[in-house]
Amino acid sequence: MTLMKRNEGLFPSIPSFFDDFLTKDIFDWGNRGMTQYGYSTPAVNILENDENFEVTIAAPGMKKDDFHVELDNHVLTISSEREEKQEDKDKEGNYTRREFRYASFRRSFTLPENIVEAEKIKANYEDGILKIMIPKKEEAKPKPVKTIKIG
Repeated sequence: MTLMKRNEGLFPSIPSFFDDFLTKDIFDWGNRGMTQYGYSTPAVNILENDENFEVTIAAPGMKKDDFHVELDNHVLTISSEREEKQEDKDKEGNYTRREFRYASFRRSFTLPENIVEAEKIKANYEDGILKIMIPKKEEAKPKPVKTIKIG
């Protein structure tokens, strides 16, 4: 015989506040409240080729104004802050439900010294993807093999 928990209250599809409260880890403050709304610290892909570094972050549902990208002393920092509010009112203007949530993240990466063209860094946000192009200095790019004639 298997023991199963059933939610057969007045609204079976809505989990009980106490069920939700009791099943959460009291010591897990990392991304508390964010993952249930689809927010968490996004993963970052970093690609290096001969010409540049390409940093890509998947952050769907955000706007380009939600991001802040800066370079300070060879440290590239990408951060975002976003606040959402949702309100439902009845005919008299009284709240039947009022929720708000706040999500933020901050990622920092140390760039190699004397290799990148800081003034030429570009960022673009399109279709849920933030892409940052960090060009390399000419002297940092690989040079073709040079054949030396023996005399």
